[in-house]
Amino acid sequence: MKTSTIATLVASAAFANAQNATKSTAPSAIANATRTQNPTRLASAFILNVNDLWDMLVGPVTEAYYTTTISATPVPSSSLIPPPPLYYPSFPTGPQSPTQAKNESWSFPKDFWWGVAGAAYQVEGAAKDGGRGPSVWDVLSHRATDFVVNNHTADVTNNNYYMYKDDIARIAALGVKAYSLSLSWSRILPFGRGPVNEEAIAHYNDVINTCIEYNVIPMVTLYHWDTPLMLQDTYGGWLSEDIVNDFVEYARIAYGRFGDRVQHWFTVNEPIVFCQQYPFPEHYFKTFPIPDVHQQFHCGQSVLLAHSQAYRLGKKMMPDSMISYKNNGGYKIPLTNSTEDARAVQRAWDFNEGWFSDPIYLTGDYPASVKQYTSSFLRPFTTSEKQTIKGSADIYAHDAYTSQFYFAPEGGVDACINDPNNTAYPSCAATQYTYENGWLIGPAADPLSPWLHKATDWVPEFLQYIKTTWADPAGNLPLAVTEFGFAEPFEAQKVLLQDILYDPLRMSYYHDYMEAILIAISEGVNVVGCLAWSLYDNFEWGSGFAVKFGMQYVNFTDPKLPRYYKASFFEYKNAFDVYQEK
Repeated sequence: MKTSTIATLVASAAFANAQNATKSTAPSAIANATRTQNPTRLASAFILNVNDLWDMLVGPVTEAYYTTTISATPVPSSSLIPPPPLYYPSFPTGPQSPTQAKNESWSFPKDFWWGVAGAAYQVEGAAKDGGRGPSVWDVLSHRATDFVVNNHTADVTNNNYYMYKDDIARIAALGVKAYSLSLSWSRILPFGRGPVNEEAIAHYNDVINTCIEYNVIPMVTLYHWDTPLMLQDTYGGWLSEDIVNDFVEYARIAYGRFGDRVQHWFTVNEPIVFCQQYPFPEHYFKTFPIPDVHQQFHCGQSVLLAHSQAYRLGKKMMPDSMISYKNNGGYKIPLTNSTEDARAVQRAWDFNEGWFSDPIYLTGDYPASVKQYTSSFLRPFTTSEKQTIKGSADIYAHDAYTSQFYFAPEGGVDACINDPNNTAYPSCAATQYTYENGWLIGPAADPLSPWLHKATDWVPEFLQYIKTTWADPAGNLPLAVTEFGFAEPFEAQKVLLQDILYDPLRMSYYHDYMEAILIAISEGVNVVGCLAWSLYDNFEWGSGFAVKFGMQYVNFTDPKLPRYYKASFFEYKNAFDVYQEK
């Protein structure tokens, strides 16, 4: 067993001082003692190794068929044949209808990077292998009842930890230029801090080197939702500013070990989403006395401090690097042209993209509406912190899947602001996916992704909004769509391979999304890249394996987990075959 696997850490210190130890234990004192009044009283010190964490806090995990790294298998030429066209013209009554001509006013620049994305927890598997420590998601999927559909876990998932060479070879065979991957924080630092797991360093070194071998640009995300369990149970994870120093030290290790070959970095993925996961389910994690409604904003504050400091460190260590974070959301369309709906739309922007974009790209601080709400429970940023936060991104990176309509909640915006019990509070913006007349904004995705509709018509306007609101004021920063994709409806219920591989709605989504980016570029938006989610079917968080976003099918019932290209992958690739400058 390697040293990193059995490295130990003091998991809980005896914080109680002599005064606490001798304090009266009369019935009245015991009755008044609660964990929030004196959470360190009667604490105990004990030593845990990585296996102890798994055994005590998570439980048994499933092992994969492959438990050593496998070599890439050559992709047969028969697998690289694209499907027939998605749509056909109607039967002609006269001369044959001509095919649609190429639009000569559109083009992707030669250096436009297009690629695919995945995330460590969702694809790697090898849950305990190589000294990895558990993350909060190991507890959520193993112990929190019904938190994940069908109680699926990511113990094995795509087994990318051992099959990454084949995965990279397969995307390279289709000409993919970039691969966005995330590192597992608890694989590199099994306790989130302390000893470095050299097995993990060696693994990620080879992943990066394999990308370079296949002429695929490696793009690395430091954090994609898998908070080390030890940090969550020590101080509340992102609920505490204690995480800032731990995250920056983790970033220093990653930059130092991989920065000679990785130029594109993302610090955190979609803080809006992972902060809104707080509070975690009760009884599975150590609890902390922060009101549930405030927890996401404590998380957001820690994220801004951690991201900005990691950014500044990265620019010192890797001056030529591109570093950002990944925001997420969609275009916010006023349901009507009323003043009240306009107010609601602005608050929707403020409490979504603006929550992190205003501090990083504009002011160093929150939008006015967010600041007004949080001022009663969040400390203000210092002048120095604002200076560190402002300008801490080299690009505007956005995960932009869909769009929706926003409008004032019943009773109006002001009534909502003054009523904490309103379901729309504190953003006070209601939302729906239908026009006023009841028609959908676009086709719905799988029912397990009710937030997602094909709203590609709104992408050019959305990109223009980002440019005008945040990227141009920050100095004409480039934009990138760093995640977008579609869950083909009911795909998980299909059984015929040919039926699974032909995914017409996802094909249409990628076709129209690429056209939308081309339109935005032709209108002057500096879009420099896009990353499709995802390179293959994987563990989709709370939906487990019951919803499919992949451009490759993975047969999870076969222990060898074979992969197959779907038609949508060819549709995505075709946009660049036709429109990228050679």
